[in-house]
Amino acid sequence: MTAKGRFITVEGTEGVGKSTNIAFVEQLLQQRGIAYELTREPGGTPLAESIRELLLAPRDETVDPDCELLLVFAARAQHLRTRIQPALAAGRWVLCDRFTDATYAYQGGGRGLNGEHIVALEALVQRELRPDLTLLLDVPVEIGMARARGRGALDRFEQEQLSFFERVRAAYLRRAAEEPQRFRVIDASVSLPEVQQQLAGALEAYFDE
Repeated sequence: MTAKGRFITVEGTEGVGKSTNIAFVEQLLQQRGIAYELTREPGGTPLAESIRELLLAPRDETVDPDCELLLVFAARAQHLRTRIQPALAAGRWVLCDRFTDATYAYQGGGRGLNGEHIVALEALVQRELRPDLTLLLDVPVEIGMARARGRGALDRFEQEQLSFFERVRAAYLRRAAEEPQRFRVIDASVSLPEVQQQLAGALEAYFDE
């Protein structure tokens, strides 16, 4: 039988350097000769990417938080069935830019939605599937948003107030404290070489488990 692949997610608020550091994680996987797929949420398939566009596009109409939550899980259901689960079943690892921890952080923490509703949707869409390892890139909100603004035009989420992102960050850190066996919290406020040194240490330890 083919061994099931491992599921690694990378999380964090705006401006933590996910793209740069995910590329570094890819290098580590390649050095180990690990077959993997890189994907992201929301998105990862043509249909899920269309839902991503709906979620991120700035618009005059106020987006109801429950609508936002259901769109996130609709994209996730498609992503899981057509991309993530087949890859894991075939023995490939999956490296995903955000997953359900982002829903608990952004919709639960940021929007203040009922956590029980997120738990119920998680059970419905994911069944027993959860990430094997989550790398949480953490940075003070002021630093992260200054970086995000320097990238150019902001999407609908990036236009939120600092208080929104403070709640998001707090929710992420609560989840990391609740599941220390799965999370590795990376201080992303330091220099890039220092961030990548932390990532390398966390992944080398995980590879050797």
